[in-house]
Amino acid sequence: MTKDVIALTPTMPDVRTLLAGLYAGGPDVRVRTAAADGAVVQLCAPDGSTLVSIEAPILIHTPGEPARLLGTGTTAPDTPVWWTEARATTAVPEAGHLAGSFAGRLATVLGGTTWPPEAATTDVIPLTTHTTTTPTKAAPHPAIDVLTDTTAVVLQDRPVIPMTSWLSDALRTAITSDRALHIVTPNTARLTLPTRNALGGHPHRWVAQDPQNGYYDGLSGAVLRWQNGTFTPARTTSGTTPVAPAFANTTDTGDRQLILALRTRHPADEQLVLGRALETTWLHLTGTPPAGWSTAEPINLPWSTRQLTDLARRRAPQPTWLIAIGHPDRPALATIRIARTPAGVEEDITLTLGYGKHEPPPLEGIPSLAEALTTANHGLTSMLTSLRHAPRDLTIAPHIATPPNPIALTLGPDTVHDIGTHHAQHPPLNLTPTQLGPTSRPALHYPLGDATSDQTWATLKHLTQHLRTGT
Repeated sequence: MTKDVIALTPTMPDVRTLLAGLYAGGPDVRVRTAAADGAVVQLCAPDGSTLVSIEAPILIHTPGEPARLLGTGTTAPDTPVWWTEARATTAVPEAGHLAGSFAGRLATVLGGTTWPPEAATTDVIPLTTHTTTTPTKAAPHPAIDVLTDTTAVVLQDRPVIPMTSWLSDALRTAITSDRALHIVTPNTARLTLPTRNALGGHPHRWVAQDPQNGYYDGLSGAVLRWQNGTFTPARTTSGTTPVAPAFANTTDTGDRQLILALRTRHPADEQLVLGRALETTWLHLTGTPPAGWSTAEPINLPWSTRQLTDLARRRAPQPTWLIAIGHPDRPALATIRIARTPAGVEEDITLTLGYGKHEPPPLEGIPSLAEALTTANHGLTSMLTSLRHAPRDLTIAPHIATPPNPIALTLGPDTVHDIGTHHAQHPPLNLTPTQLGPTSRPALHYPLGDATSDQTWATLKHLTQHLRTGT
């Protein structure tokens, strides 16, 4: 039985419906309010151990979001739709069935569906298992399955692993307690880009289960072993770490991803509206603005530059991390980090768009986009555009991936001024930048190639070395 069960309903679960779901465990199950962020109630065994944690229902306005995170075969009510997630502990066999009964009762009463569909039931689930067995340490968060002195382990058995509010909070819990977060999944699972970016790297890991070779790192391919309370790279007699054969098991489908890494800087004043550079980029490349935004997945809020600005202002001086999503017909996803710095308010944006084998990415539109971003009041300091062979749906599989090839570098007028206009206009390469904006304070756009040659990395390296020596 899967650990996570989700009810998708056309109307919000009211108190009466929630109570019907909570009675899925019969008289032996206790209900208590949860302390962890995102979980509103927990179903507990008589000894107080947690069986199922239930997240507050989320209203999703973004079209296609259930299918993006749960699989294209998911049948769900049209958006807006209410997403109610129940997470079962893996320590008690009945817990998964209890989560399925909770979600099944919500879907039955409200006319919705569940994921996975085979988990749904309306049966009362009696407890027949002793519940005194606990993980190595009592987990401080409902998303954490095993806690050791060095590592917080999260088990996930779903096709796509999103950066949910629970998983984000589990990562914060691990970091603040000086632990690594290890997410363990089947090797058929995929990460969303926000989850991949949030993991970052060592000491955090994506641990993929290989039926033939045990465990391996889903991002590096290193074979892993559970040792001393953590997943660590295996060593051969010569001291090297082998790479799992499953990691190299990949096929080039012809899909590609266009990646734009933008940085903006704005004066910190009351009239500032953030997100406009991203919105302009999205409109230029897809013809539509972003469909939605949120601080976690699933993306549930309609796109609004004013609302995301208000959130960043309330959180200042602490930074704000956000996600934006596009419409289903053109896979596009952006992560945005907004920070207050001595120079003003800065946005660090990475926008990724997916294209199939017979869908040429709009590379010809990059120069005009660069002009739009640097001549309007968007505060662009730099933009690096690159292209890579990767899935159109923007997910990350536990297989080897080719790095992106740079296509163009754009520098905003303030950046060019700081480097020195003459110096920036004359790199020691067979490379002529395009001047954008007024001659007195221009922006510069450097075309690097069409992503068909790995030499563009050498070109970019030499260019950046030249720019760093500016005066």
